[in-house]
Amino acid sequence: MAINLEKGQRQSIDAPKFTVGLGWDSNSSNTGSSFDVDASVFLVGANGKIPNDNHFVYYNNLKSPDEAVIHAGDNLTGDGDGDDEKIQIDLSKISADVHEISFVVTIHQAETKRQNFGQIRNSFIRILDQANTELVKYELDEDFSIETAVEFGRLYKRNNEWKFEAVGIGMKGGLQDYLNKYN
Repeated sequence: MAINLEKGQRQSIDAPKFTVGLGWDSNSSNTGSSFDVDASVFLVGANGKIPNDNHFVYYNNLKSPDEAVIHAGDNLTGDGDGDDEKIQIDLSKISADVHEISFVVTIHQAETKRQNFGQIRNSFIRILDQANTELVKYELDEDFSIETAVEFGRLYKRNNEWKFEAVGIGMKGGLQDYLNKYN
């Protein structure tokens, strides 16, 4: 049975291979434009920075250098139920210099289209084992009325154990804010 997390809660992840599913629904009627929401992954070292640009996994770089993180590809509309974007994780392949894996969701061209996460609803991040059984889920319920990028959650390593943390923290500057944070 899945564990539903609240913001800030943490849970150990014992499965070496799993899928991270991210989902959302948009209110396109609010802006007249469709939403293109994108999931990105930052593989971060002990210094809080990505070792190099290949440790930033997104729709134009679908695999980490060690192939421990594989993005399934960009969903341009977010239509339908369930996961809008999926990321495969294999912790047995993760490079020893990676201490954190951060899952960030951004709105493509948010400033141009005058869009923000206040117009997005039913956002979640979840972890599924290889049998597609949901292990943990975090449903974001905050009103991000000015944010155009949100860190949904993160995996981090402490004492050789991987844990998932429900983060739910947004930034106004879109993806660039997270690129600045992790570079």
